[in-house]
Amino acid sequence: MNFGDLLKGVEAEGKEKHVPQIEVGKGRGREGVEVVRVVVGKEVPHPNTAEHHIAWVELFGVKKEVEEQVVSLGRAVFGAGYTNPNARFQVPVAEFKAFCALAYCNVHGLWENCVELE
Repeated sequence: MNFGDLLKGVEAEGKEKHVPQIEVGKGRGREGVEVVRVVVGKEVPHPNTAEHHIAWVELFGVKKEVEEQVVSLGRAVFGAGYTNPNARFQVPVAEFKAFCALAYCNVHGLWENCVELE
């Protein structure tokens, strides 16, 4: 088994939404930095109970200048039943050609999504 075999995406989505949505440039950070937002369950909220919740999201960036260099940009951990899976990261967006996010559901496993920048 490879790690990639554990990842699920849009094609595996059911009634509960697990795929992390990535929004780039929705708000301004400090100079030269933009906000990248990662949300799970934007249109259809994911359950948020101790028994079934999104435990964390992680954001990665693929650098423009160094071929295929992946940078870990951060992780947000959510308290079951208390916090919704919605995280904002302040990132120098111009340095990246793509962003990828992972989200972990304690019942349905690990989910991924990527967006390429123009």
